[in-house]
Amino acid sequence: MAAELVGGALLSAFLQVAFDRLASPQLLDFFSRRKLDEKLLRKLKIMLRFINALADDAELKQFTDPHVKEWLFDVKEAVFDAEDLLGEIDYELTRCQVQAQSQPQTFTSKVSNFFDSTFTLFNKKIESEMKEVLENLEYLANQKGTLGLKEGTYNAEGSGNTKLPQKLPSSSLVAESVIYGRDADKDIIINWLTSETNNPNQPSILSIVGMGGLGKTTLAQHVFSDPKIEDAKFDIKAWVCVSDHFHVLTVTRTILEAITNQKDDSGNLEMVHKKLKEKLLGKRFLLVLDDVWNERPAEWEAVRTPLSYGAPGSRILVTTRSEKVASSMRSEVHLLKQLGEDECWKLFENHALKDGDLELNDELMKVGRRIVEKCKGLPLALKTIGCLLSTKSSISDWKNILESDIWELPKEHSEIIPA
Repeated sequence: MAAELVGGALLSAFLQVAFDRLASPQLLDFFSRRKLDEKLLRKLKIMLRFINALADDAELKQFTDPHVKEWLFDVKEAVFDAEDLLGEIDYELTRCQVQAQSQPQTFTSKVSNFFDSTFTLFNKKIESEMKEVLENLEYLANQKGTLGLKEGTYNAEGSGNTKLPQKLPSSSLVAESVIYGRDADKDIIINWLTSETNNPNQPSILSIVGMGGLGKTTLAQHVFSDPKIEDAKFDIKAWVCVSDHFHVLTVTRTILEAITNQKDDSGNLEMVHKKLKEKLLGKRFLLVLDDVWNERPAEWEAVRTPLSYGAPGSRILVTTRSEKVASSMRSEVHLLKQLGEDECWKLFENHALKDGDLELNDELMKVGRRIVEKCKGLPLALKTIGCLLSTKSSISDWKNILESDIWELPKEHSEIIPA
């Protein structure tokens, strides 16, 4: 049963990745400019929402119904295919942007060449693959009645009650006093935040960049609460969770509220800009922007404008999965890597044995280390499976996790195990 629970978490992780890609304004713009069938994109959103609505019920029934278990496996494969397709589109978008920027042409000719008839074959390929993915998802969705599956929180009608799953909002509070394997990263970031620089682009920005599950937010929380940051005597410190819905007025107003600790109901960007400018004028501040997805420089510049009135030495720390985000913000980059072997084991052991009820004998340790190896150095994976195994005392339970097919993923997906 433990393996199935982890498998369910894995499905949720891939659905979240797909939803994140589908929420990207760049993807919608790409479809529009390339004259791809936008109905296919909308239909994909609906089908994934519908599948997601059935997932919770299916994950419970798989324990007693082998047909439901097989259905869940097929769903995971279909979601992998959808995510692969969206990744292919994202790669093509990036490639074309780089190509257009490298050509010494006028803006008009760039745009003309950027979206000309040479893309016809690619368009046909994408539409064909998307139709195939949709057919597969529709086939699986149509088995709802046969398998007796019921919809959960999410529905497929696109009504006001339909919500895409969201990452929980973060705050600056540290959930765990110890952070494993990140001391060097933490020192580098703190030194950057507290050092004297002559950067003409005030405020200076540093982005912590890395894949999901690496612990970017956790690292930023530990940096934010470190005594050295307190000693740096920033006049203002604020934490804002941005997430994927980047609306200039909303983000700017949220920053203002974080700085003033007061609710602001201004519906006018000009008014919010003036208020934020007044609060920051001549003040040295530290602002953390957690989980940023926006890659459009113009939108970031609209948010940055009042921030530029802070005093020299002001800093912005960003967490993001995308180097393109860091580039659009003209930010320096700190790439976060996977944890080393020793740190992985310490983190896993801390969660798997946290209650002190489980004795780690040689055989259990051997299996545990093999499980840790499969987690690919991702702190979130280590915590998730460690917490799950903390309630499993038998060697057979641990071996069930180790030998589960949840690890048998295409190489390009292995970085997400499990969320």
